Amino acid sequence: MTPAIDLLKKARAEFRVHSYAHDPKSASYGLEAAERLGLPPEQVYKTLLAATEKGELLVAVVPVAGSLDLKALATAAGVKKVDMADPSVAQRSTGYLVGGISPLGQKKRLRTFVDESARRFPSIFVSAGRRGLEVELAAQVLADHTGASFAAIGR
Repeated sequence: MTPAIDLLKKARAEFRVHSYAHDPKSASYGLEAAERLGLPPEQVYKTLLAATEKGELLVAVVPVAGSLDLKALATAAGVKKVDMADPSVAQRSTGYLVGGISPLGQKKRLRTFVDESARRFPSIFVSAGRRGLEVELAAQVLADHTGASFAAIGR
C-alpha cells in the first residue's frame, strides 16, 4: 500500500480505497479520478503545494473542479505571499510523485489547509498516494490526520 493508507489503517480511521486504471496521457489527474470513479468533480480534491515568501511549504487541498486561490491561502496561513511550489520540491518534500501527492502520510508534516467546501459532503476523495488510487473519507477525518485547518482557499 502507500504511506497514506498505512497512516489511516494504523489510526483505525474510517476510510475506503478506490482504484482505477490511470491513463498516463490524461491532462488532469484529479478530473481523471472523478471521471473514472463516476464522481462529481466537486467531491474529488487535489493536493497542491505552495511556498511562502520565506520558503515554507504549505499543503492546499481544493476541489479538482476549481483552482487554488493563492491570496486566500496566504491569508489563511498568515503570510504575505505564496506561489505554487516547484514540482520537484513538492515530490522531495512529500515523498509522492506529482499526480499522486496525498495530503496524508507525507515525509514531513507541513501546514495543511483544506477548502471549506469539503465540509458540505459526507465524504470526499483525495489521492491515496499513487496515480489511480483515491481514498474516500470524511473531511474532518482528513483534517484530524493532517492537522489541517479549513479555509476558503478554492475558487
